[in-house]
Amino acid sequence: MSLIHETDFGTPQSKSETMVTLTIDGRSITVPEGTSIMRAAMEAGTQIPKLCATDMVDAFGSCRLCLIEIEGRAGTPASCTTPVMPGLVVHTQTERLKKLRKGVMELYISDHPLDCLTCAANGDCELQDMAGAVGLRDVRYGYEGENHVFAKSHGTANPAWMPKDESNPYFTYDPSKCIVCSRCVRACEEVQGTFALTIAGRGFDSRVSPGMSESFLGSECVSCGACVQACPTATLTEKSVIEIGQPEHSVVTTCAYCGVGCAFKAEMRGEEVVRMVPYKDGKANRGHSCVKGRFAWGYTTHKERILKPMIRERIEDPWREVSWDEALGFAAAKFKGIQQKYGRDAVGGITSSRCTNEETYLVQKLIRAGFGNNNVDTCARVCHSPTGYGLSQTFGTSAGTQDFDSVEHSDVVMIIGANPASAHPVFASRLKKRLRQGARLIVIDPRRTEMVESPHVKALHLPLMPGTNVAVLTALAHVVVTEGLVNEAFVRERCDWSEFEDWAAFVAQPSNSPEATAIMTGVDPKDLREAARVYATGGNAAIYYGLGVTEHSQGSTTVIAIANLAMATGNVGRPGVGVNPLRGQNNVQGSCDMGSFPHELTGYRHISGDAVREQFEAMWNVKLNKEPGLRIPNMFDAAIEGTFMGLYVQGEDILQSDPNTKHVVAALSAMECVIVHDLFLNETANYAHVFLPGSTFLEKDGTFTNAERRIQLVRKVMSPRNGYADWEVTILLAKAMGFEMHYNHPSEIMDEIAALTPTFAGVSYAKLEELGSVQWPCNEKAPEGTPVMHIGGFVRGKGKFIITEYIATDERTGPRYPLLLTTGRILSQYNVGAQTRRTDNVVWHAEDRLEIHPHDAEQRGVRDGDWVRLASRAGETTLRALITDRVAPGVVYTTFHHPDTQANVITTDFSDWATNCPEYKVTAVQISPSNGPTDWQKAYDEQARHSRRIMPVVEAAE
Repeated sequence: MSLIHETDFGTPQSKSETMVTLTIDGRSITVPEGTSIMRAAMEAGTQIPKLCATDMVDAFGSCRLCLIEIEGRAGTPASCTTPVMPGLVVHTQTERLKKLRKGVMELYISDHPLDCLTCAANGDCELQDMAGAVGLRDVRYGYEGENHVFAKSHGTANPAWMPKDESNPYFTYDPSKCIVCSRCVRACEEVQGTFALTIAGRGFDSRVSPGMSESFLGSECVSCGACVQACPTATLTEKSVIEIGQPEHSVVTTCAYCGVGCAFKAEMRGEEVVRMVPYKDGKANRGHSCVKGRFAWGYTTHKERILKPMIRERIEDPWREVSWDEALGFAAAKFKGIQQKYGRDAVGGITSSRCTNEETYLVQKLIRAGFGNNNVDTCARVCHSPTGYGLSQTFGTSAGTQDFDSVEHSDVVMIIGANPASAHPVFASRLKKRLRQGARLIVIDPRRTEMVESPHVKALHLPLMPGTNVAVLTALAHVVVTEGLVNEAFVRERCDWSEFEDWAAFVAQPSNSPEATAIMTGVDPKDLREAARVYATGGNAAIYYGLGVTEHSQGSTTVIAIANLAMATGNVGRPGVGVNPLRGQNNVQGSCDMGSFPHELTGYRHISGDAVREQFEAMWNVKLNKEPGLRIPNMFDAAIEGTFMGLYVQGEDILQSDPNTKHVVAALSAMECVIVHDLFLNETANYAHVFLPGSTFLEKDGTFTNAERRIQLVRKVMSPRNGYADWEVTILLAKAMGFEMHYNHPSEIMDEIAALTPTFAGVSYAKLEELGSVQWPCNEKAPEGTPVMHIGGFVRGKGKFIITEYIATDERTGPRYPLLLTTGRILSQYNVGAQTRRTDNVVWHAEDRLEIHPHDAEQRGVRDGDWVRLASRAGETTLRALITDRVAPGVVYTTFHHPDTQANVITTDFSDWATNCPEYKVTAVQISPSNGPTDWQKAYDEQARHSRRIMPVVEAAE
């Protein structure tokens, strides 16, 4: 193995279809119009020296190293800023150019430390490479004059020198090594879209500055790593490279955080990760990253990670480390005993949206074929299960319609109940780039998120009251229908016209107008009408939505309403449009695809279908139960009733992530055997009897499926520290249960999935190696996958309009609980925080805070930073207040990343009518000053500390 070197063409690729032919160094070259001469030369195999140019950002032309000569033109233009033209004759290497480049390089080196042997970038420094490329052998200018290199000059303090900024936990900024090429500034602007960096000063005093001469940590920098990746010297360097040294080989793999599915090069020394570098050929991220994927992988070697199996008879007992054989035998005996005592249906399992497709598939196979029931569910139950229901009803598939590249063709983007800047930051950067190019943005969210207003982006914001999504979307549809904005040709051709007429008559009712619904939604009717007109008439219009849509009692209804709106305006079935759920976890789409719901086998085919079930029975050589099993909420209720007594949980912390924590505690406490298969002793493990140590994404092979249905390889870069990959653990557990599964590699599991699943029929590891990734459906009709769905027609045939009547949630405010709580995520943390809390990301978010409007805070005597009691009908907790006008009066907001807060002790059992997805986003609460943790928090913390005791290992005497 060796390092994977990606070619840097110097400037971005032109998308023109017009071709231009020119001559470079005597060779005829044909490239798209708009291509720079630098890129054309590189595509022909000639590398022109450069420092300020890189193909991730637009040409800048400041370093003066990439000079060329063009016959018939005077001067020596920069090749990065000079576009190709027909018939040009270009020379990249002449005596004149050699002399100029050597002089330019000499000036750079005259104000640069010559500590190459001890520099962290030694072996990976473009300045060093270019000095060699131009043949620099001597520097005539010394350091006697002004310089940025030394802290002291002629015995006194050097005012031009600046100390190294080490405030950021992941990288350093050494101003003495900066050549002011502006690549970092441009990457922050053009790639990330944060505009956190600038060039301060002029001439010799120019320097890179985070904000107004702030530290990197104290600035608006979001630590995406784009600046570090762009830096051609050691000015911006990962601390891991400084500590470990340069990597010696790399492996392309897929990020294990959000549903964007970024591709990374894991750059290694032996089995140690040196750094994760975003892969330019990754079709989801196109070479960009966020702070989590780029830097927050340290949890893989965290001291709290459990590496040995553990068991105990009672949750009050301390854990006892045992061998794998003993742990698996103990677990199997417990489950067999439960089934003998309570019946076959008394056990079940929950698959993980963090594990691979292959691992998820094996868990549901173990439950259906090994346990003999269909009591299998996944975390999508509590996030995007309404997406599956709503889109399958209207379009015929349970997934988004577009690839992420599609946003580059959008003229209007509507974001509903999502904050991509925090939860899907790499997609947000791609979106903001399109918005800076002129696309319009509509944001429907109770909170003024980061997407509403960012540099050069101003959205039309509809700040609705939590729980009124359906009313707002129906009002938008009312405007579209009553103002004659329906794309009638599309509807007549692609949809059921009779159903459309019924739907149109419903939404056109005066009671659904923006003016009539404003009293419920709180949205200004003028703004709502403007949003509807922009969406319907602004060109290619795309909808992206998140958990603010699905986690409601009318979550499925809202998804249907979104689909209705897209169909009515003809915004389905081509690039730049569509309905796109932003999936929260790396493989939540895949876990659904793999048959993790109790009523569906792989590919969303119902378990009751005899023909489908017979396929699986023939492949698995076992008879399957045709009755759907229990959903997660049903499992909890059955446990409390005493009929469901055993649970296998892989890679999911249901105690922290599921609603009404007290109810979950009661359910887990009632069970006779809970098996937790995870990396850490999470909150669920407090009530577990068996702990099976899991493996990280760096320690296994497999595939993830991201939010755009993209299937990508996850490649093993180190040996599993626990001894086994998760798919191997599930096989061993199945064997202990008496159900043998024989696979030597995850590729064999994928072959079985492909044989049983029509939408995956063309998927294989060989194809993924060849193409990099594919988007399902991938089969005979689409052998290389399907980037955009429903082109020419819907999967179900005719698109189905369904009437979406607004029904207010049963969770109401009143005198005791006058405020509405809604929840969400923050950039630096992920889900329940099990991974990110064990990294330096805690620097940005060490605790969950409660956002409250200044008016509501003043009424309650709450000041910024005060401890407050947050109480609902379900429970109460305490956390510190953050006073902000990002939330409206009457609305409060918090995150759920830290278990000491346990925000879900507040949320209730209300759920979506179709899927049981919990209503996390609407909870009636009251806020009052507090002196510290509640009694419940104290009791919870005490139980957790008591439960996490591990018996010391006593070695036998010789």
